[in-house]
Amino acid sequence: MEQVGLLLDGFAAALTPAHLLWALVGVTIGTAVGVLPGIGPALTVALLLPITFRLDASSALIMFAGIYYGGMYGGSTTSILLNTPGESASMVSALEGNKMARAGRAAAALATAALGSFVAGTIGTLGLTFLAPVVAGFATSFGPPEYVALMAVAFVTVSALLGPDLLKGVASLLVGVAVGLVGIDSQTGQPRLTFGVDSLLDGIDVVIVVIALFALTESFGHLLSGTGASTVQPLRERVVLSRSDLRRSWPAWLRGTLLGFPIGSLPAGGAEVPTFLSYSVERKLTKHPEEFGHGAIEGVAGPEAANNAASAGVLVPLLTLGLPTSATAAVILTAFQSYGLQPGPELFEESGPLVWTLIASLYIGNLVLLVLNLPLVRMWAKLLTMPAHSIYAGVLVFAALGTYAAGGTTGDLVVLCVLGLVGLLMRQADIPVAPAVVGLILGPIAEQQLRRALTISEGDLSILVSGPLSTTLWSVAVVALLLAVAAPLRRRGSRAPARTP
Repeated sequence: MEQVGLLLDGFAAALTPAHLLWALVGVTIGTAVGVLPGIGPALTVALLLPITFRLDASSALIMFAGIYYGGMYGGSTTSILLNTPGESASMVSALEGNKMARAGRAAAALATAALGSFVAGTIGTLGLTFLAPVVAGFATSFGPPEYVALMAVAFVTVSALLGPDLLKGVASLLVGVAVGLVGIDSQTGQPRLTFGVDSLLDGIDVVIVVIALFALTESFGHLLSGTGASTVQPLRERVVLSRSDLRRSWPAWLRGTLLGFPIGSLPAGGAEVPTFLSYSVERKLTKHPEEFGHGAIEGVAGPEAANNAASAGVLVPLLTLGLPTSATAAVILTAFQSYGLQPGPELFEESGPLVWTLIASLYIGNLVLLVLNLPLVRMWAKLLTMPAHSIYAGVLVFAALGTYAAGGTTGDLVVLCVLGLVGLLMRQADIPVAPAVVGLILGPIAEQQLRRALTISEGDLSILVSGPLSTTLWSVAVVALLLAVAAPLRRRGSRAPARTP
């Protein structure tokens, strides 16, 4: 019951008028930006990260929690009204949600998404409250060899899950690792990958990389493909659920939550797998199979709950192990690091009051999100009628201002543009940018832990598999690698035409 007392202390700090105001501001801004087409939670958080730099750590992280949950919810509005998912996890909601919108039932789809997000987010945050300290306590037994093995698991799983295939995922990961190595080597004092440019000696700010790979890449991509006006189906209903819709939705919310949180909590989790599983489960269990493919409300309720529960679950490995298992989590890790905080096993010991205030603010932000967004659904729908070229022009302005605020030099703007072009080339080659962000953050950590392990063992590599935990983690990494290699071969074999005798 120790967690309950710590959580109550967190609520006492989070419920001050100033912190409540920052939670409201975060939710409002996060939803407003996240609701724009093509702008998912990761890009929302990356764009708005610089505005928190002037605040103290508690206020900034509370505002950031609001931005995170607001950005997560905003993607469902875009998916339902425009059939334009802001991220891959929102894709499933668009399958039935947009069909409901085209049938004039957008209000019911948006309402079940909002309520499902609240239910799943609350239950997921409860799971985070009681599970995170346990995981953190276990993780304190990790030494350098265990961390190296854990980084290997993260690299393999992120490369396999966040890309169309393993090779492209690894390519993206290596780009991020290379960018993370730019600057002066902390042990030898020698410059690495600076090419004689003095401004690169301090390395490249993670915020600049995130903004470049998400905001600039997205904007440049739309510039190449052409932009235009969007068409939104008008809302003809009140934004409430009928008794029939509620009766069909609440079991789907619970099932989606039960799928989303455990899978999201895994180091190889994420929100894509549970949303697809939830849609499959709802399609099998529904009493109205004829509606699937034409606008079944369970097909929105379940995946939306799974998506938001997984988002809460993603915070478990992030806070306890320092592992970002999604692009959004990688940006959140950047926010912690900007205040000199390193998520990991010691975070709950060294910054306990701050962490529990953050967890308490997740409950508050989730409630504020529901109260705020149900009445404002019509306004978000009108916002989506803006021409796409106006939206992405604003994204470019925010990206430039955010980069200049983070670094304060014109050299940072040059780096921003160069990395934006790199991201555009990756996009054209269908190489995902999310593994690059993970490699950027985890690459230097993996290098540091590997050096420590080799220093302890005087260069003996066998130390990396010297303990049962490190051996188990390496085994998981190898199995994940084999599965990632075998999956496309199996798909290719299933598509091959049968030979005739």
